[in-house]
Order: sequence, then C-alpha cells, then structure tokens
Amino acid sequence: MLGIQVSESTVSNYLSTLPRRRPSQGWRTFLRNHLHETIAVDFAIVPTIRFKLLFVFVVLDLARRRILQLGVTAHPTAQWTGQRLAEALPWDSHVRFLIRDRDGVYGHEFRSRARSLGLKPVVTARASPWQNGYCERVIGTLRRECLDHVIAVNERQVQRVLDDYRRYYNRTRTHLSLQKDAPDGRTVASPALGRVVSMPEVGGLHHRYERVAA
Repeated sequence: MLGIQVSESTVSNYLSTLPRRRPSQGWRTFLRNHLHETIAVDFAIVPTIRFKLLFVFVVLDLARRRILQLGVTAHPTAQWTGQRLAEALPWDSHVRFLIRDRDGVYGHEFRSRARSLGLKPVVTARASPWQNGYCERVIGTLRRECLDHVIAVNERQVQRVLDDYRRYYNRTRTHLSLQKDAPDGRTVASPALGRVVSMPEVGGLHHRYERVAA
C-alpha cells in the first residue's frame, strides 16, 4: 500500500526471524496478576473402612492459602457442589476468578451458581493438574497431615474431622509463602508473656503453641 514492490519471499525471510509473542498472558502470569482475587476448587477421594468412596470438595483462597470449604459427600452433584461454593464465599467477596478442571460434576447448576456469585471460570487444560497446583498441593497436605492418619467411617465422621483440620490449618498452621504466618494471621508472642504451652487440635493429631502467664 506504499507503492513499493517487494517479493513475498523477501518479506517471509524477515518475518521468520521475528520473535513470536503469546496472544495473551501465560498461566503463571495470570496467577501472579490475579492471585488476590482468585479461588480454586478440586476434589479429593477418601476410601472408607467399608470400601466405599467419599468425595471431599475443596475451596481454596489463593491469596492467603485459606481453606474456605471442605465438604464431604458420597454422591457429588452439580447442585451440591454449587451450594458448597456459595457457602464458602461471603456476600462481600472480592473474588473474580474460579480455577477448576473439566470434571463433569461442574455441570449447569454449578456454572449457574458460579455466575450468580460473579465468578469467571478459568478452566485448566486436559491432563494438566499443575495448572491447579495450589489446590493440588493443599489436597496433598490434607492427606499427609490428616486423612492418612484417620480411619474413615462415614460422611459425618469425616466431615467432623475435616472441620477441625480446617480450623487448625487456617488459624495455626504457618506457611513459608506467607512469611511463616497462618492464613488467618497470627501475632508473634513475646517471651515476656510467659511460658510456652501446647494445646491439642484435630483430636491431638496436631498442636497449637501459645505463651501464657505463669
């Protein structure tokens, strides 16, 4: 369009040397830019003593690594999962994005509930669990620190144990990514406050350490 005649082969030689840029931000860039307004969901499977399977629905706040929901059911449905998602988020939630995989349980009812909560779905690629790495890591921690030490009997018993563990995880357990703070935040106790005492949590499976006056 400038009145200059150049052969296509010459133009192609120059175009081939230009660096190719991604059409949009990569996955890691997306997480870095939107970490404070993103939650992730996934399922963990728990076999019971009667060789049945229970499904644990995990809702994780990525900003503070806070577990918002640990729901247990033997028969997960899109309606049940959507209700658990709604219970996990407060009305004044700042969350915009929802990371999930392509599991069929995230059906119409779930997607409709997510939209009503103002959430934009971010669906991971097939066979790419690393894209939901935060949630996958929490599920691994949940197994190592809780489920592997408990004999699962039924939904009610597993739900009770997981509720205790969620309180411990959010209030007590520290994280390197949070500068050794807990998801709910903890203050550093001065030695002047007294001696260190141990308080059992999750039925004695874990402990919280505090300083109290003698």
